[in-house]
Amino acid sequence: MNVLAVDDSRTIRDMLRLTLTGAGITSHMAEDGRHGLDVLEGINPDVIITDINMPRLDGFGFIDAVRRTERHRTVPILVLTTESSAELKARARDAGATGWIVKPFDPEN
Repeated sequence: MNVLAVDDSRTIRDMLRLTLTGAGITSHMAEDGRHGLDVLEGINPDVIITDINMPRLDGFGFIDAVRRTERHRTVPILVLTTESSAELKARARDAGATGWIVKPFDPEN
């Protein structure tokens, strides 16, 4: 399995990398939505995990850009964020997200 994780927090990226690698999953990291689109050009992830609140290109813009590409249109996208409002979840779903995980998460579960 191949995962792209997009988050502006180095701590979260490190935690995701350790968790995914420990589970035998290949991970690719990006610092924000713009960097995520650059990384995405060279890989074919099975799943994308993205934060919402990021500089340069936020998670909503990133999800929208991914969904506009033919190659990655159907890749599942999970939102990993501190936000939990129903309005933001609906906005992410409308942009094309397929799931929602609230930070902090427990890598053991």
